[in-house]
Amino acid sequence: MTSEPREPGDGPPLAKRLILGDPLTSETLDEQLLPKRRALPIFASDALSSVAYAPQELLMILLIGGTAFLAFSPWVAVAVVVLLVVVVASYRQLIKAYPSGGGDYEVARKNLGEGPGVVVAAALLVDYVLTVAVSVASGVDNIISAIPELDLGRIELAVGFVILIIIVNLRGVREASFAFAIPTYVFVGSVAVMIVVGLARTLWGDPPVASSAEYGVQAEQLTQAAVILLVLRAFSSGCSALTGVEAVSNGVPAFRKPKIRNAQMTLTFMGGIAILLFSGLTALALVSGVHYAENPCHLIGFDCATQPQPSLMAQVAAATFGMGSIPFYVIQAATACVLLLAANTAFNGFPLLGAVLARDGFAPKALNTRGDRLVYSNGMILLGIAAIAVLIIYRANLTTLIQLYIIGVFVSFSIGQIGMVRHWRRALRELTGSSRDAAAAASARRERRSAYSGLAINALGAAMTISVLLIVTITKFTHGAWLVFIAIPVLSVLMIGVNRYYRDVEQEIRADDTTRFGADGDLAIILVNRLQKPVLKAVDYALAADHDRTIAVHVAVSEEDAAELQRQWVEHRVPMELVIIESPYRSYATPVARFIKQYREKFGSSVVTVYLPQYIVGHWWESLLHNRRSRRIAQALMLVHGVSITLVPWLLDSSELIYGRRSRPLPGDERAGRPAPYPAVRTHGRRATRPAGPPAPGVEHPESAGVQIPPG
Repeated sequence: MTSEPREPGDGPPLAKRLILGDPLTSETLDEQLLPKRRALPIFASDALSSVAYAPQELLMILLIGGTAFLAFSPWVAVAVVVLLVVVVASYRQLIKAYPSGGGDYEVARKNLGEGPGVVVAAALLVDYVLTVAVSVASGVDNIISAIPELDLGRIELAVGFVILIIIVNLRGVREASFAFAIPTYVFVGSVAVMIVVGLARTLWGDPPVASSAEYGVQAEQLTQAAVILLVLRAFSSGCSALTGVEAVSNGVPAFRKPKIRNAQMTLTFMGGIAILLFSGLTALALVSGVHYAENPCHLIGFDCATQPQPSLMAQVAAATFGMGSIPFYVIQAATACVLLLAANTAFNGFPLLGAVLARDGFAPKALNTRGDRLVYSNGMILLGIAAIAVLIIYRANLTTLIQLYIIGVFVSFSIGQIGMVRHWRRALRELTGSSRDAAAAASARRERRSAYSGLAINALGAAMTISVLLIVTITKFTHGAWLVFIAIPVLSVLMIGVNRYYRDVEQEIRADDTTRFGADGDLAIILVNRLQKPVLKAVDYALAADHDRTIAVHVAVSEEDAAELQRQWVEHRVPMELVIIESPYRSYATPVARFIKQYREKFGSSVVTVYLPQYIVGHWWESLLHNRRSRRIAQALMLVHGVSITLVPWLLDSSELIYGRRSRPLPGDERAGRPAPYPAVRTHGRRATRPAGPPAPGVEHPESAGVQIPPG
């Protein structure tokens, strides 16, 4: 299939092209696929950016018990790192086994059944929405840490950034990768430099000191059980560093070939960078004595009434390089950018998962439609609207939003890993038996070793993620996470309902051998209100179609109007029978439907085609000035069995605005001998004018059909 050049005036409106760019042809889809260096900032920005707030959340929870509890932080951080290593290794196996882009959803559906698959999909969709909300809220927090005066516009800033990210993503994956690559790499590089400088200063005997190190902490009195719960809660908050790991497995189709190898390498790079940054930032925060409280007023000596609490990243950067220094602002800007762009991971994962769900019938088919820029634009817009709603409801408060976070991702982690365990067990059963061929036997041994390795990795992943899910549920449930446990079942039920609906419709419309072709008659009806040119055009169309019988029908709500129409019908010699139907209740569709039913009872099951003239206007306000009766009648008659509707457009002069056509050449074109920029064809409400010459083959002018158009 070859692409044809776009004619002037074709394609989307100018404003849309300016914002999103020119449409891309389907043939350029391969050009939009990503190499590893561009896929990393696209799919890993969420996981990489989480190191900006995961250490902060970890230390914040421990500080509830007092500064002495910070001694637990290295061990909690080590547990998070071990979990991250296991999850990355597990998802490398998943990418290899299921590279089609369904991720945990596909694994669960194929190995555990429809129910678990839908639950995983619902959990991931909820988590993607919260990823956008948490990432943007965290980015706004870091901006406010550098410029406290912006605190009053927190919600407006968050909503504005979501809209900006939507627009960038709607421009296409390739352009989004360009836009997001530089901030992501600047963030990784600047934070890495800060960690190296801070730890080097510590080794040289000049450790950085955070501005909050001098503040005391108003600790809560805790029982032994509460201490354990507090440590577990800190671990669950630190596990937010794992968010986004699954995005690579959902985005495998967006990688260049070899897709599996490139996706696995990108996942490994992402995991390694996240571990180094998370570990280094946590260590540097402890060295510099950062005190970040859940309630800033619990910091003794801090003026919580007049200033916002600086983020952990801001405090560490100020302690390492100095408040107000260039490196400080570079790190704050890079952190804010990457946190905002972390939402982009969800803007890639959500639409891809939505497209897979739509193909399987669990989501509206519109989610499987690519937009002008070859991205699943409907999914992106839906995600953006949901995230904006969450940000407005929770007032872009990171501390509140983080409590809802990571529940969904660990639900999908756990069920997905259980599905992978079943996948490898089935693969091992299929590989049992021996082969006499040496090469085949050697290949079977390699496959068995690979299956055993995958089984061990995913079994460990399942055990750890299930344990973490229980911990996260226990520690976060009363802090707002209960809403997620309501949202996931509700969304699951909705998706199952959508699937049942599509299944029932498919069963209803499936072709079978009982269908009988042909009908006893063919009737055309032109609905006439007044005798005007749009009606004559519909008459011309109906006569050209050569139906068995063609009649005009007028629904009479006024005796005077009906009499006047009959007089004009005779006067203009319209070659068609006119039928008057009385309508004492001033309705239109019901009398016509009754007439069709009576006609069939008398003449048999005719196929009925109803012609309806309809105005096409160019200004939005013009549609308010017309009663849209044709559309309402068409919608009602579509419910009548055996009736098809033909809308006959009549283009008013203003309709030229829709096509962007000019009726005259630009000044100087005619003198310079340049042709007119557009075809010299104008369609007016008064008369349709064409260039001189015979009519096109198969097209009759109204006069040749016996219809006289009144002079204009």
